[in-house]
Amino acid sequence: MATHNLKQDIFEHLSQGGFICSNSSKPHLQRLYSYIEEHFDELATYFAQINFLLTQGDEYFYFTRQEQRADINRKLEAAFRWIDIVDFFKSYDSSFGSGYRFEPQEISVQLKVNATLKSKLKALRKYTQTDNELDGIKKLVERLRSDGFVELENEISDSYKVLASFSYLEKLILNINLTEEVRNEIPE
Repeated sequence: MATHNLKQDIFEHLSQGGFICSNSSKPHLQRLYSYIEEHFDELATYFAQINFLLTQGDEYFYFTRQEQRADINRKLEAAFRWIDIVDFFKSYDSSFGSGYRFEPQEISVQLKVNATLKSKLKALRKYTQTDNELDGIKKLVERLRSDGFVELENEISDSYKVLASFSYLEKLILNINLTEEVRNEIPE
């Protein structure tokens, strides 16, 4: 494949807010990941010319840009949403992270024995817009999939694989620093 086509494919995927991950099971994305890894400095310079900053995480790449004030507020709202969603999946299984495999149906079964998990899903109704538990879980998984944090691995069994880009969300949450005043206001 020509270099120009690879750059174009990288741009098309990343400019839509996606991630290119090392552990993707899609051969095309694996090829793009390898190409970026081998030519990172060249590509970073190339995309910087059009105000896209090629950024490297742990086993994934994505674009960042300078943000306007309105964009920052929108991103803060998205961060709050992601905190809630990650908390739900980590409550299901604390090892939920890069490489983890799961099926929405398995999570639904856990709701019957895990009241905390059930409560967290109910609180996420503002994002899922449904009272049906399995549909709610599927909507959360679809959000993860559409934003590039998981990929459908097997359509027949409806099984998913968590991509390396999920660590972006984990780091986002871990990097939130609360002042002592705020910590004291948070109920335990």
